[in-house]
Amino acid sequence: MDPRITRLAEILTGFSVKLKKGEKVLINAHDVPDDIVVALVRAARARKATPFVQVNHGRLVRELFLEGTEELYKTAARVELQRMKQMDAYIALRGSHNIFEFSDVPSSKMKMAISLMKPVLDWRVKKTKWVVLRWPTSAMAQQASISTEAFEDFYFRVCTLDYSRMVPGMKALKSLMDRTDKVHIMAEGTDLRFSIKNIGSVSCGGDHNIPDGEVFSCPLKTSVEGHVTFNAPSVYQGDSFDNVRLEFKKGRIVKASSSQNTEKLNKILNSDSGSRYIGEFAIGFNPYILEPMRDALFDEKITGSFHFTPGQAYEEADNGNRSQVHWDLVCIQRPEYGGGEIRFDGKLIRKDGLFVPKSLQKLNPEYLLS
Repeated sequence: MDPRITRLAEILTGFSVKLKKGEKVLINAHDVPDDIVVALVRAARARKATPFVQVNHGRLVRELFLEGTEELYKTAARVELQRMKQMDAYIALRGSHNIFEFSDVPSSKMKMAISLMKPVLDWRVKKTKWVVLRWPTSAMAQQASISTEAFEDFYFRVCTLDYSRMVPGMKALKSLMDRTDKVHIMAEGTDLRFSIKNIGSVSCGGDHNIPDGEVFSCPLKTSVEGHVTFNAPSVYQGDSFDNVRLEFKKGRIVKASSSQNTEKLNKILNSDSGSRYIGEFAIGFNPYILEPMRDALFDEKITGSFHFTPGQAYEEADNGNRSQVHWDLVCIQRPEYGGGEIRFDGKLIRKDGLFVPKSLQKLNPEYLLS
C-alpha cells in the first residue's frame, strides 16, 4: 500500500476525529479506491474503535435521483438518520470521475433530496466528530489542468500538511474577528461592507475538512451592502458557474449574474427564504493551494482568498439564517488575480493576499512553509 495513504488514514482517525477506544465511526466512501478505505478500517481498529463502511458510486446515485420519488427519499433519510445516530464519528471520502454527473438530474429532484436529507446532515454536524475530504482522480487533475501524477503529489502534500503550524496564527485571527464589528472588502468588481459584531468565529485547521486552512464567521443577516465578484469558478448541483456577481441590499441578494447559467444561479438562490442571505464569511490561507479547481473543499482554502456563502449559517457562528443551500463562492485577492484589501473596523488586515498585522503574519505562506 502507498505509504502516503497509510499516513493520511492515521491523520484522519487521529488528528481529525480523534477516535477513542469503543467509539463507532462511519466511513463513507464515494468513488474512491479500496486501499484508502482499508487503511481507514485498519487505523480505526488500531485505536480500538469500531469501523463501519458505506460505499457509494456517482453513476448509481444519479440513477436513483433521476426517477426517485418523495417516498424513496423519505425512506432513505429515515434509514440514514438512524444509522448516523449510532455513530460517534464520521469520515467521508468523496471522489468523482465526472464532476458534472448530476447535471441532467432535474433540479426539483435535487432540491427534494437535499431538503429531506438535511436532518441527517444536521445530526452529523452537531452530534458527531466528523471530517470530509475529496479524493484525487483524473477528473480532478483535469480541473486543475495538471497531470494525474502531479495532482496526486499535490493532493498528498496538502492533506498531510502539518496543520498544527497554523494554530498560533489562527488563534490570533479568531481573536481579532471575535472583537470586530465592521468588515470592508475591496477587490476588482468588489466593494462589500457588513458587520460580524458578536457573531464569533471558528478556526479550521484540519479537524473537519482536509485540506483545511480558514477562519470563518458570519455577517449579521441584514448588514451586507454592496457587491462582490467571485473570480474562482464554481460547480454547484452539477452545473458550472464563472464570474458570479452578487449585489446586496439590507443583507439580501437583490441581483445575481454569472457569465453563464445566470438563470440556474437565480433558481438556486430562490430555493427558499434563506438562500438569498449570507450564512458564512471566511478567510482562507492554505499555502499549498494557489489556483481554483472547481472544488469547494480545495478552493475555499486558497491562500489569499475569502469566501462568502449564500444560505445556511453554521450554529458555531450563527446569524440565524436557515436554508437548504450552502454555497461557498470564492474570491482570490493575490496580485495575479487583481489584488484587494480586507479591513476590520477600518484597520488593514490583509493586502493582496498577505496578512499585514504582525500577529497574523504566521498565516502567510513564508511562515507556514518554512
